[in-house]
Amino acid sequence: MKGKALFGSITLLAGSLIAADSSPKEDITLAAKKLAEKANYSWTTTVVVPEGSRMRPGPTEGRTEKDGCTLLKMTFGDNTIQAVLKGDKAAITDPDAGWQSLTELDANEGRGRWTAAMLRNFKAPAAQAADLVAGAKELKPEGDAFSSDLTEDAAKPLLTFGRRTGADAPKVSNAKGSAKFWIKDGVLSKYEYRVQGTVSFGGNDRDIDRTTKVEIKDVGTVKVEVPEDAKKKL
Repeated sequence: MKGKALFGSITLLAGSLIAADSSPKEDITLAAKKLAEKANYSWTTTVVVPEGSRMRPGPTEGRTEKDGCTLLKMTFGDNTIQAVLKGDKAAITDPDAGWQSLTELDANEGRGRWTAAMLRNFKAPAAQAADLVAGAKELKPEGDAFSSDLTEDAAKPLLTFGRRTGADAPKVSNAKGSAKFWIKDGVLSKYEYRVQGTVSFGGNDRDIDRTTKVEIKDVGTVKVEVPEDAKKKL
């Protein structure tokens, strides 16, 4: 009996030492993985930009289910649009409240193509947070969170919403960024990131300073109901 008790104590101690040895990067990576493994969750994304910025996006409400669909409700000025994503397919509402597929968006000029590119590069919070952790230089405790500067390679795609390929892709210079993460009960509960840099598109330079905040909610209790008209476009 004493031998078994001693063995059990050694096992518990070893487990504690392994846990103590885990780094902030490993902890946050695991917390993001646990979120991705949940049946479903919702989130709210808010974007903060300096006063006078030309592009001032409103909040985005999202909900997603594992191996299923992701629903987005995005606000741009006075306009609100909805999108449904599943795998490499997506559908989005047009100004007349109908639904368009990615193929139909590609056929449009200007904002339609930009929206299609944004949807193709979209990542739900669990996946985006994992990318941010991978691009962190050195995560350190900061109050009840962990924070780090981002590498230049990690900051660049965030400045252009992931659109970095092709002859017409915007050019990015002076890219830098930082990220902060919160964990609750072992699961990622919130994160934010700030990116700064210059984006050149069509011969025009635009200085970007944008902070994105993502708050995760309703883990395991969300219903993801896709409108019938949207299903036809997927």
